[in-house]
Amino acid sequence: MPIRYLTLTILTALALSGCNTTNNGAEPELIKAAVHADSATMTELAPAPARQPEPESVALKPLEVEVELELESAPVPQTGLMDRLRAGFGLEIPDHPRIDSQIRWFASNNDYLDRVQERAAPYLYFILDEAEQRGIPSELALLPIVESGFRPFAYSPGRAAGLWQFIPSTGKHFGLEQNWWYDGRRDVVAATRAAFDYLSQLASQFDGDWQLALAGYNAGAGTVQRAIKRNQRKGKPTDFWSLELPDETMRYVPKLLAVAKVMGDPQQYGITLADIPNQPYFDSIDIGSQLDLALAADMAGISIEDLYRLNPGFNRWATAPDGPHRLSIPVEQAERFSEALDALDPQKRLRWSRYKIRPGDNLGGIARKHKTTVALLQQVNKLKGNNIRAGKHLLIPVSVKSLDQYTHTADARLAKTKNRQRKGKRLTHKVVAGDTLWDIAQRYKVSHRALARWNGMSPRDTLRLGQQLVIWQQGGKSQDKLAHATPLLSPPVDTRSSLRYRVRKGDSLALIAQRFNVTISDLRKWNTLEGRYLQPGQRLQLFVDVAEQTL
Repeated sequence: MPIRYLTLTILTALALSGCNTTNNGAEPELIKAAVHADSATMTELAPAPARQPEPESVALKPLEVEVELELESAPVPQTGLMDRLRAGFGLEIPDHPRIDSQIRWFASNNDYLDRVQERAAPYLYFILDEAEQRGIPSELALLPIVESGFRPFAYSPGRAAGLWQFIPSTGKHFGLEQNWWYDGRRDVVAATRAAFDYLSQLASQFDGDWQLALAGYNAGAGTVQRAIKRNQRKGKPTDFWSLELPDETMRYVPKLLAVAKVMGDPQQYGITLADIPNQPYFDSIDIGSQLDLALAADMAGISIEDLYRLNPGFNRWATAPDGPHRLSIPVEQAERFSEALDALDPQKRLRWSRYKIRPGDNLGGIARKHKTTVALLQQVNKLKGNNIRAGKHLLIPVSVKSLDQYTHTADARLAKTKNRQRKGKRLTHKVVAGDTLWDIAQRYKVSHRALARWNGMSPRDTLRLGQQLVIWQQGGKSQDKLAHATPLLSPPVDTRSSLRYRVRKGDSLALIAQRFNVTISDLRKWNTLEGRYLQPGQRLQLFVDVAEQTL
């Protein structure tokens, strides 16, 4: 608090007799003290002394004495982030058996809350700040505990990703870009804002009922709306507790309310919570254009792993060419990073390799080999199409450090998942045309959900030709003679997907190969073509890189 200075002005009454200007010994009749503190003026009357015989004439002469009194304000107690969080609680939490059962679980698993709080510490200040700015109950800042356990790289069987577990379609609807370089569903800043947009929209749809909004966030607004209409037709109440909703949703809302109740009064439940500082953990810094993440970490003086944890939306070794051009940097390192970025030669933001095009090369194959995209190669080399010529050179952006040092790229996370030791015998299966996750699981006598989990996938994800799947067999023999128990030393980089193409008038093998960045020999092999000519309407099987076609 600022130090305040008090200026004391004393007005003294001097008794004067005739032309005598000296004090004749009479005490002043009145002393007035005007105390000025900031803009306030306080006038106090001091008690008068015993009355003396009045002189024949009395004159008041002010005597101003300015005294600067240095006063130190009492320190304002600093509250932690959890105190600030509790101050914003606004949800009504009823006494209900479903909530009580969740509370009992949390009360007996204090170690889980410890881990969650540790993971939440870098993000919670920002999330709470966003909630306060929107005027929504601060309990919603705790929703990532229910959704992802505050794990920014969480990926669910339902294809939901990030702290807030957006599925692809909902993420796109709320402006979260998803491409080869970047997934906005995992971007803490972008996804938090999108989640609060979504929750606020749901609350408005359900007339300000946050419990129904939470149910809609989990099950979809349509599911909740249909449940409400069913109850209305039956003359039943339409509050959350009266609706028939999916089992997961019926547990979901009570779980958040239980978390809020436990966080609101931890001592009542015998729980000890960590003290998270009530101050920002990171700053969002505009970097202007694409930047190698290892270089960014060096400029900030932090590890690549720490940089990825604050910027989990980036899939590769650099930020996305088309943005967002923003990095979250720890507050303590933000100034250092900004100064280093200003001093950095723009030509050194990425490291460049000069590649000589060989006969048979195509942009798709070159992009896969160097772990980049066709779109970026076209942009950097000012190519209008996919035509390249053997003997010419391409500029290719490459990582500053060895790729295995970029600890949280999509490839590195996938490799870590696949190489995790599990029970049983480890096999690998190479995906061929016609394979499905269900068929492969049946062939190896394993659960298709487990198979997806072992390979960092959702059961609904599309398989790619040449993709290697890890399989953990509990016993018995595989029905597939192609199975082999060789370790997967590096993650697959083949991102191709199957599609059917209908031949149009004027098409040729060369034109189709060029359009989809494949080779003519591949087209012949995939479709057992012998002649040179195609017929309009003829169907061709292709395996193309989806990322290359969409960027």
